[in-house]
Amino acid sequence: MPPAHRLIAIVGRPNVGKSTLFNRLIGKRRSIVTDEPGITRDRIYGTTRWNGRSFEIVDTGGIVPGDETEIPRKIVEQAQVAIDHASLIFLVVDGRTAIAAPDQELARLLRKAGKTVFLVVNKIDSGKQNSDTGEFFRLGFRDVFPVSAEHGRGITELLDQVAIAMPVEDEVQETPEIRIAIIGRPNVGKSTLLNRLVGEDRAMVSPVAGTTRDAVDSVVESDGTTFRFVDTAGIRRKGKTELKAEKLSVLMARRHMEQSDVAILLIDGTQGVTAVDAHIGGYAHEAHRSVIIVVNKWDVVQKSHTVTADFEKDIREKLKFLSFAPIVFISAKTGQRVQKLYGAIKEVYAARFQRVPTSELNELFREGTFGRGGLPADVKIRYIAQVKTNPPTFVMFSNKLSKLHFSFERFVENRIRQKFPFAGTPIIIRQRLRRGGTSRGGARKQ
Repeated sequence: MPPAHRLIAIVGRPNVGKSTLFNRLIGKRRSIVTDEPGITRDRIYGTTRWNGRSFEIVDTGGIVPGDETEIPRKIVEQAQVAIDHASLIFLVVDGRTAIAAPDQELARLLRKAGKTVFLVVNKIDSGKQNSDTGEFFRLGFRDVFPVSAEHGRGITELLDQVAIAMPVEDEVQETPEIRIAIIGRPNVGKSTLLNRLVGEDRAMVSPVAGTTRDAVDSVVESDGTTFRFVDTAGIRRKGKTELKAEKLSVLMARRHMEQSDVAILLIDGTQGVTAVDAHIGGYAHEAHRSVIIVVNKWDVVQKSHTVTADFEKDIREKLKFLSFAPIVFISAKTGQRVQKLYGAIKEVYAARFQRVPTSELNELFREGTFGRGGLPADVKIRYIAQVKTNPPTFVMFSNKLSKLHFSFERFVENRIRQKFPFAGTPIIIRQRLRRGGTSRGGARKQ
C-alpha cells in the first residue's frame, strides 16, 4: 500500500470518467476505458509526477451507494479501503449531466470521512461549459475543478492545487522489485492467490467468472526483496470473448504479462491442463517471460499415491514448451504451500540474470560435441557465447549462416541446461557469422 500522506483516491459513480482521468494523470493507459459502465472493479494504482514531486493515485470502481448485489457491494468495499488510506480524494462527477442521487450520497459519505476532497467536474471540453459547473457547489465542497480528462483540459490547474494541498516530503528512494504477473483462465483462483500472498482482500474475489477486468497490483516486502504482484483478467480463447470490455481485458492482461519479469501460470487442479492453459502459457513463452506453473485447488483434489506424479506428467506432455518451468501445487484458499512461491519466484528471477563464462560454455561444446542433427555438413560451429541476460541469450558463431533445424537448437539448449539449469527461464539461441566466414541464409531466433 502506498504511503497515505501522498495517496490520492479517485472515486465517483459509474461512467463519469474516473479511469480516463487516472490514465491522464499517470500518462499511460493503465485502466481500461470504454463506454460500458462498471469496467473498473478493483483498486488500480499508479504514480504521477508534478513539479519534481511524485504522488500515488488509486482508481476505484464506480460506486452505487445502497446497491447490495454482490459485485457493486464489493466495489464499494474496495473503494472504501482506498478512501481510508488516502489523504486526498478526487470526487469525479459528470459535468454534462445534472447532479445525481449517487453523487449526493457519495458527497455525504466523503464529508463524513473528514478527508480533503477535490470535486472534479469532468467532461467540460470548452470554456463555454465552465458556467455549467456552478450547480456542483451544492455538493458542499470548496475546491471545484472543471476538467476534460479526455482532452487534458484543466489538468494542470488540478495538479498545481494537489502540490499545494499535499505535504512536502523527502523523496523515498525506489528499491528494485520483481514484477510477477498472475495469469490463467477465468475463475482458476488468481485473485484468491493474490489476496493470500498479500495478506488482505486486495483483489475482489467472487465465484462469478471474469470478475477481474483490470490488472490489479500489490507490493509485498519479504526477506529484503520487493515483489510486485499483478492479478490479471482471466484469458479466454479469442472466439470466446464477445464483449468489448472483455476483449480489452485480455489485451491488457497480455500487456501486463509482457511487462513482468515472472509469470505465474495458474492451473485449476480439479480440471487438469486444458488447451486454453496451453494457449496462455504460449503467450508467456513467446514473450520470453520466466514461468512458474502453479496448480491451484490442490486441497480438493482426490488424493492417491501417484496423483502428484500423474499431474506433473500431464503438464510436461501438454506444456512441452515450458519444460524448464518449476511446478508448485498449492491451495490459494487455505494457504497450503503458497509461501513456497516466494522462494520459487526469487530462484527463477535470479536465473534470468545468470551469466555463464564463455570458457565454461565452450568446455561443454568441444570440437565434435555439437552434434550433427539438423546441422548442414558444410556448417561448423566455432564457439558459443552468452551475449546478454534477461532473458539469457546465446550466440553460436559459425563459418557460415544457415537456417538451423529446431532439433539442433533443442540439442544446444538441453546441453546448456544440463549444467546451467536456468530454472523457470527461457533461453534464446541465435547464430552469427564468425569474422572471415561466408554469409548465407539468416539467423534463427528461438
